[in-house]
Amino acid sequence: MKVIHVTRRSHKDPAARSHPGKLSTRVLVLNATYEPVHICNVYRAIVMIFKGVAVMQEQALFQLHSITAAYPAPSVIRLIHYVHIPFRKKLASKNNILIRDRFSCQYCGKPLRSQEVTLDHIVPKSRGGESNWENLAACCPNCNVRKGSKLPEEAGLTLIKDPRKSSTYHFIHLLRHYGSVDEKWRKYLFYS
Repeated sequence: MKVIHVTRRSHKDPAARSHPGKLSTRVLVLNATYEPVHICNVYRAIVMIFKGVAVMQEQALFQLHSITAAYPAPSVIRLIHYVHIPFRKKLASKNNILIRDRFSCQYCGKPLRSQEVTLDHIVPKSRGGESNWENLAACCPNCNVRKGSKLPEEAGLTLIKDPRKSSTYHFIHLLRHYGSVDEKWRKYLFYS
């Protein structure tokens, strides 16, 4: 297995210097028909490319290096084979909650990377709280430890927004929001 190290394309490039956790940078995943279906991180995208499941559509501003070679990091990948995604309710998974909560802690507002996210049960499981859309929120480790098995108001915390179920419309809206930040995503998210 190759060891991959992240290096910047140019030390003078401010976009390359502003992202300390390069492997957790967001990547847009397109179906074989070029429709957006998911967001993953660079690490997961690279695994999909090396397994032959996806191809790179757009490159990021930095490269990944192994001992013997350099690889452009992906910004957008496309699946090789079409994956039928039936219309159904989205599961309240860690990744879907993170997308719904816009990659930020719902108590302090801190931006979160994939590997540092914890899911908080607003009503703790020890008090009968369930693992569903309305009771889960993305949370940084510090706020999660501070809250413990208390209700938010007992811990002196306030939710930034009330959690709610996600829909396909909401997911596409969030993708469009991220597309306004990453220029390479825009043409796949129906911007004019």
